[in-house]
Amino acid sequence: MIIVTGANGQLGRAVVNQLLGRIPADQIGVSVRDPEKAQALKERGVRVRQGDFDDPVSLIHAFEGASQVFVVSSGTLGETALKHHSTAINAAKQVGAHRIVYTSQMGSSPTSFFPPMITHAATEVMLQNSGVAFTSLRNGYYAATALWLLGNALKTGEVTAPEDGPVAWTAHSDLAEVAAITLSDEVLDGITPALTASETIDLAGIAAIASELAQRPIRRIVVPDAQYRADLIAHGAPEQRADMLLGIFRASRHGDFNRIDPILARLINRPPIPLREVLKASISPAE
Repeated sequence: MIIVTGANGQLGRAVVNQLLGRIPADQIGVSVRDPEKAQALKERGVRVRQGDFDDPVSLIHAFEGASQVFVVSSGTLGETALKHHSTAINAAKQVGAHRIVYTSQMGSSPTSFFPPMITHAATEVMLQNSGVAFTSLRNGYYAATALWLLGNALKTGEVTAPEDGPVAWTAHSDLAEVAAITLSDEVLDGITPALTASETIDLAGIAAIASELAQRPIRRIVVPDAQYRADLIAHGAPEQRADMLLGIFRASRHGDFNRIDPILARLINRPPIPLREVLKASISPAE
């Protein structure tokens, strides 16, 4: 049985839906904090059990019978995230899973300016030391984040942020398909190449695409790092979150997210979804 954690989230749910098109439903289980939100999956024949990264016993129950466990990275940071990942890895080992598949990121590095990348790198070390076969999917940067970076630009006509660099924005649906292929066919082993779309685009390019789609001018305005951080804190962001968000820009201009690799396109046997199509789904022409 393949167990998917975080199946109530965007990526986890998409992975389950992809798996349902590849293997029988009774070979799929999900580990979710709130089983009530996964009733639609249960109705399709998926095994639904409560599992929480903060509760090792619950994970062992949720992972029971697993041949593989798909671990969606924790939504927390630092030591809390590492504790969550360690708990999931240990639970997968305890139930006898022969492979752990983990959602890492293309920028994974112990020296990254973006804190989640440090967590990914440390988790990959855990996986290497676990004694269990593993696949660490180094996913391209989620294209959905580009919409978040635009913020209120569609209303204000301005997107204001620190200097950035090109990013290989990659659609959730493409990454979910790769994950399902990995789980059903076991085609990737160890730390993967960057699983990315076929182009890199910086924030100025995002603004240009959004301007075209919205049919109104959107300007890209660059501000100093310190000003951006101060503005976040002034608007109520805790310092840790402000530093994390600033880290996105520092890491991108350092080149952490600007690599592209053909492996994703080869695995899904089609061109990856371009960022423009992701944005088009959410941006309509101004009235």
